[in-house]
Amino acid sequence: MSSETFIRNKTALITLIAASLVVLISLGVRQTFGMFFMDFREDLGISLTQSGLSIGLQMLMWGLTGPIFGAIADKYGGHKAISLAFIFFIAGVYFLYAGPNTGIFFQIDLGILVGIGLGGTAISIPMSVVGKHFPLSNRTIAMSIVTAVGSFGYFLSPILTEYSLSENGWQITLIAFMIALTIGFAISFFVRSPSLEQTIEEPNSQSTLDAIKEAFGTKSYVLLVSGFFVCGFHITLVGTHVPTYVIDRGLESWTAAAILSLIGLFNIFGSLTSGYLSTKMSKKIILSAIYSLRGLSIILFIFLPASNINSFIFGATFGFLWLSTVPATSGIVAHMFGTKYLGVLYGIVFLSHQIGSFFGAYLGGLFHDLYGSYDYAWYLAIALSVFAAIIHLPIKEQPVLRLKTE
Repeated sequence: MSSETFIRNKTALITLIAASLVVLISLGVRQTFGMFFMDFREDLGISLTQSGLSIGLQMLMWGLTGPIFGAIADKYGGHKAISLAFIFFIAGVYFLYAGPNTGIFFQIDLGILVGIGLGGTAISIPMSVVGKHFPLSNRTIAMSIVTAVGSFGYFLSPILTEYSLSENGWQITLIAFMIALTIGFAISFFVRSPSLEQTIEEPNSQSTLDAIKEAFGTKSYVLLVSGFFVCGFHITLVGTHVPTYVIDRGLESWTAAAILSLIGLFNIFGSLTSGYLSTKMSKKIILSAIYSLRGLSIILFIFLPASNINSFIFGATFGFLWLSTVPATSGIVAHMFGTKYLGVLYGIVFLSHQIGSFFGAYLGGLFHDLYGSYDYAWYLAIALSVFAAIIHLPIKEQPVLRLKTE
């Protein structure tokens, strides 16, 4: 980390804390919807196919609305974008609880409304607002803190949700979710973009449309967008299909739960390590290494004999690499284009991630239905690891000409 002051002012500190809590709540709630599927099938008549469709739709809406909330955050302030998103999130969970919540309404509630809510509350927007408060030397550290705290939500929420579902049922658990999201809504008003006096960005007259055109006219940005597709594919393939995969290989369901918990736990350390290393060395090299190691982790997981020990090693190693791509990826975007439109530009990168997430969830299930195993899905994931490791290497980690001449 640079010797320059990490926290520049009180607003930066408050924003960092508030954004971290927002992401913890948002990702914590989002991580547990798969645990409700059996209850939804029994009480609402929702098939597993319908539940899976709703999560796929949720992923796409999350990605599609990210750039929109990013533009709102860049123009009007982070607190307005995030608080608006929480209203959609709360509405989705409320209607899922109170109804209408069957048929097409189930897709609207869990898929569209919750997906829109995630677009403004989960990672990309809170983190981009935080990034505006920190200089290049310390920015990835601040962003990795947000990611790490959110990762703790990944770890903690499934444990609490499993307890609540078994003791209180799914409806009371959804009420608890609404209370948590309402707290997140209140906290979101403290996620403030820097004022004109506090900003570290040089003033310029560039419009949002001009910023998007500049980004897509930059080869390195296009490569970064392409690479983040792979991240989404990996994460959703593992998160969605590992439970079935370990059972297919003769292990018990609790092994899958342990894998997911280990992913959440080790993700904390991986995110912080990535953020620190991004201040010391090339971010594109870090990203290339992460994708290479993901491929190696998958290879060992699927080719070594099935056992709890090998499964736990996979959960720990893949968890360490889980969201460690985020600080380096967002850091490159901010370095190339500045922070004025970081919300919308990183939102577009994250849209690519969510498209990859959709295909990771869909193709995993499709290959299993067609061939009776996940082998081809894993082979594709390994091939994509190689693709992502290579495609990051030509990226030029330098500001665009506009920033050099300002």
